[in-house]
Amino acid sequence: MKDMNEKGKNLDRLTPREIVAELDKYIVGQKKAKRAVAVALRNRIRRIKLDPEIREDIAPKNILMIGPTGVGKTEIARRLARLANSPFIKVEATKYTEVGYVGRDVESMIRDLMAAGAQMVKEEMQDQVNAEAEKRAEEALLDLLVPRSGKKRREPKPQEPVIKPVGAFSFNNDSGSGIMGTAIQVGIPLMRNASDGSLSALPGGENSADADTAENSDNSAEKTDGTREKFRQWLKEGKLEDKTVEITVNQSPQFPSMEMMGGGFEDLESSLSGIAGIFGGVKKKKLVTVSRAREILIAEEAEKLIDRDRVSDEARRRVEETGIVFIDEIDKIAVRGDRGGGPDVSREGVQRDILPIVEGARVNTKWGQVDTSHILFIAAGAFNVSKPSDLIPELQGRFPLRVELDSLGKDDFLRILTEPKNALTRQYTDLLGTENIEVEFTPQAVERLAALAAEVNSRLENIGARRLHTIMETLLEELSFEAPDIAPQKVSITEEYVNEKLADLAMDQDLGRYIL
Repeated sequence: MKDMNEKGKNLDRLTPREIVAELDKYIVGQKKAKRAVAVALRNRIRRIKLDPEIREDIAPKNILMIGPTGVGKTEIARRLARLANSPFIKVEATKYTEVGYVGRDVESMIRDLMAAGAQMVKEEMQDQVNAEAEKRAEEALLDLLVPRSGKKRREPKPQEPVIKPVGAFSFNNDSGSGIMGTAIQVGIPLMRNASDGSLSALPGGENSADADTAENSDNSAEKTDGTREKFRQWLKEGKLEDKTVEITVNQSPQFPSMEMMGGGFEDLESSLSGIAGIFGGVKKKKLVTVSRAREILIAEEAEKLIDRDRVSDEARRRVEETGIVFIDEIDKIAVRGDRGGGPDVSREGVQRDILPIVEGARVNTKWGQVDTSHILFIAAGAFNVSKPSDLIPELQGRFPLRVELDSLGKDDFLRILTEPKNALTRQYTDLLGTENIEVEFTPQAVERLAALAAEVNSRLENIGARRLHTIMETLLEELSFEAPDIAPQKVSITEEYVNEKLADLAMDQDLGRYIL
């Protein structure tokens, strides 16, 4: 678990200020939200250092983010989880239903989180045994290319004397009647060779036939070993990558996902998958290239080398101590049941079902029971129709930290286009660079794009930074289509270029017909 311990130490050194600085590399603005999640993450680190007696009494400070779509709520939670190397799952509150209705039950979010944690730990453990898995895969690949000799060498046995008959003679009895008497076999003592079972004569005897057989066997083994080493060298040099081999792979049967009456069939699906795993699945022969066979064999050998129980234990520990669940669109279930019927009747019921999960409950998964008492829950919603007070009081109390995220304006769009590591202008420059098209955005063009995005958001629905994606796609649609035909070429995106490509959009009051 060396890698896991190193990541834990690196996280331990991250102060709230440094956490915010890391988030600033990808998310523009929203200082309040960043500070809130940074403190929540740091508190988890502080809690782990406490004595077990008081540690259990410290509950996580769950966060409720309030703000319009496209301002960075999901991205903040996702980047935080990646920074902390924590199991993370994003769910939509609207996909769950009250127990008794057809749909997913709220416990499935914990099962999904546990699956994410198990996969994370499994990949880390596979990285640790990757070198050994590659060695074993190479031997298995050589067995496919150069099958070993069919005869296996016997284990050494202690030498034991053996009598090899060479003839017999008879003698007459005393009466001289000439009747045949007792026949006595006369032989030469031999010793059985302990290494290969062949016979060798003691001093004074010979066993040339068996010696010849042993010598031929040794020569055959030497030839096989020599050929095997040649193929090993070719494998390392990559000369056999396109050669086709036949391998046998295990295929576990896939069961369709079944959800009804509270999701009880999800547990049945997990049980069926576990039963299928006991019997090893279905074996199937496939013709693949050496390159693909190596990948399959490495994966199989790595799977054999890791301890599944250890994966389950570590994943469960990490989920319970550092797991993060991001519940989006929670405002959509905030409408009380007494405000109308129809689709709203189960919304308050979903809140009641979510409540015990957030408070702390034990959820059954195929990796064992998971305690949700110390999982960090981050809920988010626009709350443009409803308001946080529409949530049931018990659920409101379980989200003590509330932060409002600001709407994005022209200056924010300008920074989003240029500052983050994954800035949109950089993304499109790299994408078109794969076609030998060198794209350069001038400062005036970037400023014009930011102003246009802010204008469209003010006239139509405010979708935040997502508006930049639609504008950039419209701007570069023609260039992206023609790129393979005009390459190599250098294209400068100027303010005039932006006005030319988006002229109709800038003049039309109803920009929604062109930009969603």
